[in-house]
Amino acid sequence: MPLMGGSYTLIAKEMSSIQFLTRPPLPRLAYHRILARNPGVVFLPGFKSNMNAVKALALEDFCRSAGHSFIRFDYMGSGSSEGNFEDCTLGDWKNDVLTVLHTLTTGPQVLVGSSMGGWLMLLAALAKPENVAGLVGIATAADHFVTVFNQLPSEAREDAVRTGKYNMPSKYSASGFYSMKYNFIKESEQHSLLQNRINISCPVRLMHGMKDEVVPWQVSIKVAEQLISDDVDIILRKNGDHRLSQDEDIKLLVTVVADLLQKLTKKDLD
Repeated sequence: MPLMGGSYTLIAKEMSSIQFLTRPPLPRLAYHRILARNPGVVFLPGFKSNMNAVKALALEDFCRSAGHSFIRFDYMGSGSSEGNFEDCTLGDWKNDVLTVLHTLTTGPQVLVGSSMGGWLMLLAALAKPENVAGLVGIATAADHFVTVFNQLPSEAREDAVRTGKYNMPSKYSASGFYSMKYNFIKESEQHSLLQNRINISCPVRLMHGMKDEVVPWQVSIKVAEQLISDDVDIILRKNGDHRLSQDEDIKLLVTVVADLLQKLTKKDLD
């Protein structure tokens, strides 16, 4: 089972060629897919990230070696997919996930969501539970945009309403912030989850770095508390940051996904 090493990125890139999912009148979605046995794995990137992230490539490498189906893709307006990023909403990206599940997979899948992708995996599992066998969240950013905006001083919130623009601070942006439309925040409110019980009953694994300066690790605790599933594990990395992309983080992620796939496969055989 090849996990890490200096050459794994190149190996992973050779495993599947880029394809495009056509869905008129919406923009085409770029994706890579390995067709093998189920349950398969679908990777959901974070905000302003793409399907070529190190976590996605490592999981593709693992799934190929373990014989499981795998899909990584870019949301509308992101990476190699078509569309204008500035015009997209969280609801658009949720629809992208559901479209990929409906069109490109057969049978229940394990969704692996990073940051905002963790929020989207929860929304997808709520919308189409029959398509989801399990969830693995990495720094799950449930309600994140709404939470951060609501923590702003009233003057800053009023300015965003007046101008229609909001600059969300981020150390991952060269400018120090991500510029987004106020309408993006308002639309995201429709997808908030943490104020109510989350009606997801499948197995869930939540990884989070305790040095995450973007999404506090306590958010994963809150997600676990709100889930109705009893099969929920929280894995905290004491020195882990938001991205959890260090070698040991990636090895742990692959182990968590592998264990969940093994559990689900055994359940199907019993």
